[in-house]
Amino acid sequence: MTTAEGATDLPHAILRHTVGNPFETTVEQLATAIRLGVFVDGDQLPPERELAERMGVARNTLRDAIAALRDAGLVTTRRGRGGGTVVTYAAPTPGSGAPAVRRGATLLDALDFRRVVEPGAAWLAASRGLSGDQRAWLVASLRETTEADDPGGHRLADSRLHLAIATLSGSPMLIEAVTRAQAALGELLSAIPVLRTNIQHSHDQHRAVVDAILAGAADEARTAMEEHCDATSALLRGLIG
Repeated sequence: MTTAEGATDLPHAILRHTVGNPFETTVEQLATAIRLGVFVDGDQLPPERELAERMGVARNTLRDAIAALRDAGLVTTRRGRGGGTVVTYAAPTPGSGAPAVRRGATLLDALDFRRVVEPGAAWLAASRGLSGDQRAWLVASLRETTEADDPGGHRLADSRLHLAIATLSGSPMLIEAVTRAQAALGELLSAIPVLRTNIQHSHDQHRAVVDAILAGAADEARTAMEEHCDATSALLRGLIG
């Protein structure tokens, strides 16, 4: 993928050619994209041929992966004219999930990984000459986080904003790294209760990051994202341990 391709298109940016075991990797990629809000409840997945080509797998492998997603309750498939695979996943309310499986050193490793890759993505996005469409997409992604009317919806909008920033960096490797970081973060946040004060602080921090990117202030964007990651890390270390 070049830096121009998928510049305002999360599915195009996030889904990539599989490496290793095609079936398992395809399931992982699609499930992660759904759980991070790249595809939301009611969205139809891209046509089978397009999706198989994008992910570099045979169509029968893709069909098997989609069957696994159906078994997991993430999608349903409609037959006939106008049919296709539709997302049926609704984000759970944070705090309602199982206890976090990452604790101690593994928790700190996940938080350290995020602290390295996400500020770098923000710095690089701010260094790019963003088009009008890219700037509008970033602003709209920020607005979705403040307009989300329930905690589950807010979590998905939050993930989409961070993935949008990674996409605007233009680096496929950074996009992949931020996707991994957000997947780990989503698991961790599902284990703690919703804290309204933290959400408001998150809105303020997101706004500072986006403002710096739009201003082309790369160092400020990196610093703002570092502060945002540090705040979330402190919360998770305190509540999970």
